[in-house]
Amino acid sequence: MEEQNPWWRNEEDDEYEEWKRAKIRWVPNIINQFTIKPFSLHFLVGPRQIGKTTSLKIFIQELLKKGRNPKSIFYYSCDELSDYKELGEIIDNYIFARREWGIKSSIIILDEITFVDEWYRAMKSRIDRKVFRNDVLIVTGSASIEILKGKERFPGRRGYGRDIYFLPIDFNNFSRIFGKMELKDCSLDFKKLEGVIKANRVFKERLFRLFKMYLECGGFPLSIIDMFTKNKITFRTIRTYLDWLKNDWRRAGKNEKYMKEVISYILKARASPISWFNIAKETSINSPHTVQSYVETLENLFCVKVLNMISPDFKILYRKNKKIHIADPFIYRVLSYYTRCEVLEENIVESVTASHFSRIGEVFFWRNKSEVDMIFLKNKTQIGVEVKWGLKKWRKPKHLKKTILLDKNNLPVFLSSVRWIDKNF
Repeated sequence: MEEQNPWWRNEEDDEYEEWKRAKIRWVPNIINQFTIKPFSLHFLVGPRQIGKTTSLKIFIQELLKKGRNPKSIFYYSCDELSDYKELGEIIDNYIFARREWGIKSSIIILDEITFVDEWYRAMKSRIDRKVFRNDVLIVTGSASIEILKGKERFPGRRGYGRDIYFLPIDFNNFSRIFGKMELKDCSLDFKKLEGVIKANRVFKERLFRLFKMYLECGGFPLSIIDMFTKNKITFRTIRTYLDWLKNDWRRAGKNEKYMKEVISYILKARASPISWFNIAKETSINSPHTVQSYVETLENLFCVKVLNMISPDFKILYRKNKKIHIADPFIYRVLSYYTRCEVLEENIVESVTASHFSRIGEVFFWRNKSEVDMIFLKNKTQIGVEVKWGLKKWRKPKHLKKTILLDKNNLPVFLSSVRWIDKNF
């Protein structure tokens, strides 16, 4: 325990020191989203290697700078714990120690908890016994479904806690942080957005250049640092992330051969609607239900975003074919390397756009005699979003009163002008 909490010994944390020394660094927004009012149980969820642990270490240092007792901050990485009994023992050891130290209120951070078997049992029993009544708990994980399953077991036991997504950096923030641009932005309010886009259009050429970089590195720290220090994504970075993914697939009980076949099919489909049956037919898996479970695992690990079709009368057509988008340009590069499948820039652009809209609400699509890449729901209205990055004919569906047509001329400006506030799950 003491090794993971060097501030107890008035020593610097290695990960925080490494962040301070980095040539390319930034302070993630999430450190401002935690309520430190007891009692709080926060859930922080995001993909692997997105910077959750580094952000937590920055958050801890900010608390220490404000004069908080170092021993009232407890951090523990749960990667090597097997079950809730081991987790409970770790928690109890800290609770006993802090009583001896005379500490009555703590910030307790349990990092990467989701692969600890039945982790919620260790938390729930102690919450019910009021062990944490004066504390703030932050629980993190890289698997959203596992967090959601556990979260359901805490009705009325969250206090002031929040659910927080930590997603790859969106293009708005990418432009601000790495392009050092002072941009206007607003929520997806079309009356305000028109003026914001006009103001930002003076930076159109610069935003286009930044967007081309974003299409290479996406919003992950490892790939962004590569891009701005080496002007490319290195093989080492790709391998590092791929190894994390393979490890998580195995821990989720998935066969790597089957997973590779599923990913290959998704990439070759190039954002066209596909079905579980067709994937099963073209792979060794055979079972559509098994295929579905593999895609759900990819979505659970923030690798893909699945869009369902929605009808003009707002009925979600779950049995129809689905569009499966890769969640981030960097993940596109990793999976393309893994499967040796070619990836087209126009497909990456469409997926980037779908991923951005999914941060602020549910996203669907429509395809019949006419089609539209995405449908976003706002104020009980279906808004169509069509991406034309390459040569592509398009006929607007008659039932859509409002559509947004995004092309090379306006897409980077549009994405940089919207405040893509991550929705709670």
